[in-house]
Amino acid sequence: MRFRPAVEADLDRLLACTVEDGISWADPERLKTFLADGQYRYERIWVAEQDGRILARAVWWSFAGNPQPMALDCVYVDASVEDRVGLAAALLTRAHEAYGERPAYHVFLPNGWRERPRAAAAIAWRQEAAARAGLTSELERLRYAWTPDDPLPEPSRRLVFRHEDDDEVFAEAFRRVAEGTLDHETRQALLTKDPLTQAREDVEDYKQMPGDRAWWMLAHTPAGDLVGIALPSANNGGPVVGYLGVVPEHRGRGYADDLLGEITRFLAGRGARRIAADTDRGNVPMARSFERLGYRNYSIRLVLSAG
Repeated sequence: MRFRPAVEADLDRLLACTVEDGISWADPERLKTFLADGQYRYERIWVAEQDGRILARAVWWSFAGNPQPMALDCVYVDASVEDRVGLAAALLTRAHEAYGERPAYHVFLPNGWRERPRAAAAIAWRQEAAARAGLTSELERLRYAWTPDDPLPEPSRRLVFRHEDDDEVFAEAFRRVAEGTLDHETRQALLTKDPLTQAREDVEDYKQMPGDRAWWMLAHTPAGDLVGIALPSANNGGPVVGYLGVVPEHRGRGYADDLLGEITRFLAGRGARRIAADTDRGNVPMARSFERLGYRNYSIRLVLSAG
């Protein structure tokens, strides 16, 4: 068995690796589109090959222009392979060794997936393979969407929203919001990084999203105290709630609703017909805010990471 990154000459065989179980997919249209715009790269698609046949394929994603893979998008093993867990684990391990890191695996699942035999079976062997390759930590994120069928939130009567061009001002705001945050990814990052360094990395990551940097807002009281951050943005699927957060001294007053309402109003005002968002299952206050403002939970994002 040969493990290697793909090359352009592999394209037809890569497109033939059809994932039909409804999860962890990179269908032919997505594969071609993302290869064209740089979100996928051949060197970030690894294959297991034997006798000229691709028996397994793993596809990593990142923002166009980012030199490092950011997330594992798809794991495929041919139906003829008897030990698909072993082959997938070996393929992921070889790729991780080449990358020098283990990007998280993001799997999109229906609500109640544990009670759905097809979905549960599809994730079970992938989850075991990912764990063997070092992705042993599991996090569920709730996926939400707002549409014009839901009421548009009223403008905040207690906050003033201002756009801010200075990245350092936003980095300081991100640092403050991160204190005591319930967001799992931020909490994990702060175990090994200086808070301001982590905040600056967050700013750079959000700048890579397709949403316009000029949309970003800071929220203040009328007296000028910083309350939080509101980032309308977009990804490949369209408008999204990029980020929102309240500084510690203003938590417990329902300001998340004001921030989410402003993001929703801003994107809806630009013609958004659907606004997507997600939050950790354990971040109950944020989930309740989404639900109060008309966002509906429609699926799950399962994130398997190195912890």
